[in-house]
Amino acid sequence: MLLGGLRYLLPVIEEAHKLRIHVITVDYIPDNIAHKYSDEYHNVSILDKEAILNLAEKLEIDGIMSFAVDPGVVTAAYVAEKMGLPFQGSFESVKILQDKARFRKFLTENGFNVPNAKGYDNIEDAMKDTGFFNWPVIVKPVDSAGSKGVSRVENPEGLEKAIKYALSESHSGNFIIEDFLEKEGQSSDTDSFTIEGKLVYCSFSDQRFDDNADNPFTPSAYSWPSTMPEETQKELISELQRLMSLLNMKTGIYNIETRLCKNGKPYIMEVSPRGGGNRLAEMLKYASRTALIANTVKAAVGMPVEDMEMPKYYGHLAEVILHADNDGRFERIDISEDKKDMVVETDLWVKPGDEVHGFSGANNAIGTLVVRFPDSETLESAMSNIPQWCKVIIK
Repeated sequence: MLLGGLRYLLPVIEEAHKLRIHVITVDYIPDNIAHKYSDEYHNVSILDKEAILNLAEKLEIDGIMSFAVDPGVVTAAYVAEKMGLPFQGSFESVKILQDKARFRKFLTENGFNVPNAKGYDNIEDAMKDTGFFNWPVIVKPVDSAGSKGVSRVENPEGLEKAIKYALSESHSGNFIIEDFLEKEGQSSDTDSFTIEGKLVYCSFSDQRFDDNADNPFTPSAYSWPSTMPEETQKELISELQRLMSLLNMKTGIYNIETRLCKNGKPYIMEVSPRGGGNRLAEMLKYASRTALIANTVKAAVGMPVEDMEMPKYYGHLAEVILHADNDGRFERIDISEDKKDMVVETDLWVKPGDEVHGFSGANNAIGTLVVRFPDSETLESAMSNIPQWCKVIIK
């Protein structure tokens, strides 16, 4: 059973079918694209744990996953635990990972590097705590992905507006405020994998942003290998393994965000027991030739997974998240002549004349561009100014 129906599920369905596995997709949006490729679809909200459990028991499923669909991860863990199905971790461990406030608290209690942070369920308590934080701060829902509801606030005067924005994107009505940590170099957002709790595959990327986007905290591009210092990567791998051990995690995929900050310390920002959005697992197959999605499907139904090792990167790969600068009608993508031969794949999700919107969150992406550069210098030059060679034309 796959929770959700986004296009990011299509390669998961394809791998499952290769293994002759019957695929059931579930959510409350019948028109979602993944339902066209699954073997059956059921209209049930993935936030309703009991309803999903009842359906799963009725259908006698062998595994459940919420791949790249953040709202369904806790439900999937709940169903897996109730039915004795394979999953990355216990329901309690997954709840810690999926709630940003609980996760920050857990990191603090166990001696990890963690920004000054506090979670709330109402505006009034947060407004009384302005002296607790070192401004500027970041305000975000505890339970959303794709950078929806996230904003940076320079001073207490702007806090209430940011909280209301965070609450508008929260499923639980809870939000978190934390000190804004200035990063050193590029942050990382990419996928990793454990087998029986051992971190066997841990990747790092250079995550990039469009400062001119409606939401400048929404990732707009990624590249591999990461330029994060090797010593920092080693420290993060060690700390991530410690985290997996403390939470008694098992076998499966994780989307992990990390960063090195100006204070010289590396930070684990988020760890979600699911594949990441933006086709990250697919990109890692291009970058390191690792079959993360196939192994994720196998793990979900208790099949043995292939041996994996820490990633070795083949060349210099980048993914551009195609998006419009503002609302309008899509016309075309223009790629400069000197980059066309480097483009490995163009995955466009709109056609000419379709309505598109400014990049306020990952859900406003209109496709992806996969590019393999001849060397790190060419990659860095291109990725530091994407609009110069890759233009989304709208009317």
